[in-house]
Amino acid sequence: MLYDFHTTRRIEFPDTDMAGIVHFSRFFVFMEAAEHEFLRSLGTSVSTELDGNKIGWPRVGASCDYMSPARFEDVLDIHLKVMRKGEKSMTYGFTFHNNGTLVARGQLRSVCCVCNPGEKIRSISIPDIVANQIEEAPTEEGDHGAES
Repeated sequence: MLYDFHTTRRIEFPDTDMAGIVHFSRFFVFMEAAEHEFLRSLGTSVSTELDGNKIGWPRVGASCDYMSPARFEDVLDIHLKVMRKGEKSMTYGFTFHNNGTLVARGQLRSVCCVCNPGEKIRSISIPDIVANQIEEAPTEEGDHGAES
């Protein structure tokens, strides 16, 4: 059973602001990309088909705190940790490091839903094919997201 995932991201020029540092909004893009990679590592996707239904993971919450700047061409180490696995939702914690320095810490909460075109989106239980591969990370004293 899997509860954490690591990836990297090289900062590209469009990720930066006029001060030459990563724009705060890009960390939400980085969290989403890491979530997509995590789901692909499980043999699924953020958008897939199951039993004739289009399954997706709409966001219902997102946050990020910033500790240190990152700049163009830095390579961020991104750690995703499953903070909570509910019946229908997942809460992921993220940490971003640059050469061992904590840059940011964030969280995403997604709900598994049927997202068929022309129909109202409705939440469903996380399919067994995904749920059986994931577990919540062990909680640690003072835990506020993925490990720092």
